[in-house]
Amino acid sequence: MPTSALGLFNRVKGECVKGERTGRGRGFTLVEMLVVLLIMGLLVGLVSVVTRPDDRALLRLEAERLAQLLDLAAAQSRLTGRPTAWIADGPGYRFWQFNQDAGWAAARDSDMLRARTLPEGMRIAGLQVENMRPQGAMRLEFSPYGTALSFSIEMALGAERYAVAATPVGDVRAVPGAGYPNGNTAPR
Repeated sequence: MPTSALGLFNRVKGECVKGERTGRGRGFTLVEMLVVLLIMGLLVGLVSVVTRPDDRALLRLEAERLAQLLDLAAAQSRLTGRPTAWIADGPGYRFWQFNQDAGWAAARDSDMLRARTLPEGMRIAGLQVENMRPQGAMRLEFSPYGTALSFSIEMALGAERYAVAATPVGDVRAVPGAGYPNGNTAPR
């Protein structure tokens, strides 16, 4: 039976009769194709909504990243003998390193300490450093000598809050919430 011939196969004579239809042709109608495309579109939309992280998870991820980078900056400062600074600037933050000849300059020799931009809607909401009054600029300076800073950096995304906190012994971690209710700037 030829598959390319139009019409219907005559069962009695074993030949194809042109011009006659076989009841239902092979293939899909336009309506069937549109229904399938609609269902696929709905499934893709549901999957993308389910896989998109919520604000709390995104904020936690960024707070943990910042905690690790601040810990790295403090360790690098101690190892190189050069002060390192962290500065929040609008939609992101950057690290600076002190050089005896040129003074403060943006950290360019380390890919880990490159300038970072926060996701849309996220911001650095505040900085508290132990035994220091709040200043206009949000800046932390890690000295290669002496004790570690005790600080708390508040991050916000919508109604969600996370804090990156450091203890005087150098433990830096991300903690949920907006600071500490008892006024402390570091976790215990």
